[in-house]
Amino acid sequence: MIHQETRETVCRLHAELVRYNLVAWTAGNVSERVPGEDLFVIKPSGVSYDELTPEAMVVCDLQGELVEGDYAPSSDTAAHAYVYRHMPEVNGVVHTHSTYASAWAARGEAIPCVLTAMADEFGGEIPVGPFALIGGDDIGKGIVETLTGHRSPALLMQNHGVFTIGGSAKAAVKAAVMCEDVARTVHVARQLGTPIPIEQHHIDHLYDRYQNVYGQRSHL
Repeated sequence: MIHQETRETVCRLHAELVRYNLVAWTAGNVSERVPGEDLFVIKPSGVSYDELTPEAMVVCDLQGELVEGDYAPSSDTAAHAYVYRHMPEVNGVVHTHSTYASAWAARGEAIPCVLTAMADEFGGEIPVGPFALIGGDDIGKGIVETLTGHRSPALLMQNHGVFTIGGSAKAAVKAAVMCEDVARTVHVARQLGTPIPIEQHHIDHLYDRYQNVYGQRSHL
């Protein structure tokens, strides 16, 4: 079976969505671009997370057409494909319906940058993309239009849920985990009063430090 390494990576990362309580039942998906090819690997549609194996993953081309696999690809495949076609720097895409972030999406409201962790990871607010129906290019178009030129690797698609992008699928999963974490904290802060926005120059400083200085500089 070809593209085994990418299949194994994508399968393993789906377990992280379960681990961090970002998905329910069969909802949600992770995909990753196949290095050096116009292909990506994504979760099959409607298959339980407990039943996912590297062999169950499906390979699609950048038009979203099935190339290899025994199952039909995720219902979000067209959206992932659109992102890969129009954002060549993106190598991983994740979708979840995580509770707190999806609650912000249900209100059509961006998550304001009121935490240093948000400045670090997202470089500002987590924006809202437009309402779009599942199954075609509309979600992908909303992702690309909203995130092009934006620091945030995450957005909230109105009335839907979270989509994240990254230089790898692992980076996109991290963004999804962090998106839910800050969505929950800012929601709680709203219950207590009015969160205090971080000034833009402080956001810029925090973002630059986290992206370029923090940690051991190993690539996700």
